Amino acid sequence: MKTANQAPATARPLSDYLCFAVYSANLAFGKAYKPILDELGITYTQYITIIALWEEEHQTVSGLGEKLFLESNTLTPILKKLEASGYVERQRDPEDERQVRVSLTKSGRKLREKALTMDLAKATGLTPDEFAKVQQAIVTLRDNLVRSVQEG
Repeated sequence: MKTANQAPATARPLSDYLCFAVYSANLAFGKAYKPILDELGITYTQYITIIALWEEEHQTVSGLGEKLFLESNTLTPILKKLEASGYVERQRDPEDERQVRVSLTKSGRKLREKALTMDLAKATGLTPDEFAKVQQAIVTLRDNLVRSVQEG
């Protein structure tokens, strides 16, 4: 007779789960970035927001949220903090008052220039070719999961 405390015979250790490997790698990236981001006075999510705005100015909040995979209720406080720090500005779209557009300020662009010095490729221990392959594999994994949820 099996008791409630016994694990099923097919139970796998946590380290065998792909979702945990991705999750814990994300945490490790956060720790690796932290000293650099602390020096800049921003968080990782603020950093990726600045990078996304550098790629494309005057984005809508909803478009930026989609790009960053962040819900509006998560992104709005990030943008408010970046705006209070003088790195971004938010303005209502004159053509559609329902939309808010976000742009980097001059200080935000300077902060992004400082952030360009961050390169963790060496810290990963991967060759440039391996790095590119891992990144592409993770993007494919993410895109497949997003598609699966949308189709489900």
